[in-house]
Amino acid sequence: MIAHPQRALLHNELHARPRPPLSGPHRVSMFALVRPAASTIDPIEPLRTLCRDYRQPEPSPGQGHFFADFGTFRLKWERHGEFDDYTVYRAGADSANPFAQTALEVLPQDWIAALPGECIAAAHIVVLGAAADEAQRTPPPLAFDGDSLIAAGVGDSSARVFTDMQLDARGSTRFLLLDVTMSPTHTGREVQRLIDIEMYRMMAMLAFPIARSAAGELDRIEQELTSLAQRLETAVPAQEPQLLGEVTHLAAMIERLSGESNFRFSAARAYHSLVRQRGAELREERLTGVQTLTGFLDRRFGPAMAFCDSVANRIEAAAQRVARASSLLRTRVEIERETQNQEMLAAMNRRASLQLRLQETVEGLSVAAVTYYAVGLFGYLAKAAGSAGVPINPELATGLSVLPIALGVALAIRYLRRSVLGRTAAEGHRDL
Repeated sequence: MIAHPQRALLHNELHARPRPPLSGPHRVSMFALVRPAASTIDPIEPLRTLCRDYRQPEPSPGQGHFFADFGTFRLKWERHGEFDDYTVYRAGADSANPFAQTALEVLPQDWIAALPGECIAAAHIVVLGAAADEAQRTPPPLAFDGDSLIAAGVGDSSARVFTDMQLDARGSTRFLLLDVTMSPTHTGREVQRLIDIEMYRMMAMLAFPIARSAAGELDRIEQELTSLAQRLETAVPAQEPQLLGEVTHLAAMIERLSGESNFRFSAARAYHSLVRQRGAELREERLTGVQTLTGFLDRRFGPAMAFCDSVANRIEAAAQRVARASSLLRTRVEIERETQNQEMLAAMNRRASLQLRLQETVEGLSVAAVTYYAVGLFGYLAKAAGSAGVPINPELATGLSVLPIALGVALAIRYLRRSVLGRTAAEGHRDL
C-alpha cells in the first residue's frame, strides 16, 4: 500500500497547535497583528531574532506555528489567514491587583514595536488559583468597573470568568479567570477560548465600517433603481439608450461595492461563527446579578454582525434588481427591433410585389415589342418570297403570322423567366 505523500503532514496538523497547560496564578497576554499587504518582512524573522537573543532554537522558514519556553516566560505564535497572533505566558500574579503587571511587559518593547502589522486585538488574562470559598470567587475591587461587569461560571462551573469588555489604559481587554476545580490542561483550553473570542471578535468587526459605508451608497442605488423601474413602465423607444446607460452605471456601482466588500463580509461570517463556537464551548452558567459573556456578545456583537449580513444581502438583492432591470430593458429593445424588422420585411414584400407587377408589365411590353419586330421581319420575308414568284400574298401572310409569333415570344420569355428563377433557388439552397 502506497501512502499519500502528505498523509503525515495532514494528520499532524490536528496536533500542530497545542494549548499549553496553565496553573494559577498565571498571567497571559495576547495581541494580534493584521499583516500589511505590501510588507516584505516575514514574521518568522523577528521570532528568530528573539530566539537568538535568548539562545533558543529558531523556527524554520515557512513555519506557521511556534512555541518556546524562554525561561521567565513562554511565547506562542500562530499564523492565520490574514493576521498573526502572539501569546505570552508568565507565571505569578498579584491577587489583590491582578492587572498591575502584565505578561507582555517581559518582552523587549523595541522588539514588539518592530513587529510587522497593525494591532487589531489585545487582551490580558489573569488566572488565579483555586478559591477555597464563595467569598474568594469574586474579582478584587481594582480589577473591573462594577457597573459594567460581565461574569459567568464556565466549564460546568469549574471556574469563573470576569471581564468588562472595555479597553484599559494600554488598549487591551482584560479577563480574570478564577479557578475552582480545573486541571492545568482544562485551564489552558479555557484561556485559549477567551483569547479566540477576543481575537476573532475584533477580526469580524473589521467588516462593520465597510458595511456602514456601503449602506449609504446602497440607499442611493436603491432609490435610483426604484426611479428607473418606474420610468421603464412609460419609457418611449427614444429614451431606451439613456435608460441603458443608467442601468450600466448602476451595475458598475454594484459590482464595485461587491468587489470591495465580498471578502470582508465572508471573513466576518467565518469569524463570527468561530466566536459563537468558542462561546458555546465555555459552557457558561449565569451568576446572580450579572450578564454572561455570550449574553453580552449576543446583545452587542451580534447586531453588528447582523447589520453586516443585511448589507451583504442588500448588495446581492440590488445586483439581482439591476440584472432584472437590464433584462427587461433588453427585452424592450429586442421587441422594438423585432417590430422594426417585421415592418422592414413587410415593406420589402410590398416592394417585391410592386416589382413583380412592374416586371409582368414590362414582360407584356416586351412580348409586344419583340412580336412587332418579328412580324416586321416575317413581312420582309413574305414580300421577298412574292417577288421571287412564290404564290403568296405578303400582307395576308404577315397578318396571319402575328398570333403565332406573339404566342411563341410569350412562351419563350416565360420559359426563360422560370429557368432563371430555378437556377437562383438552387443556388440559394446550396448556400444554406
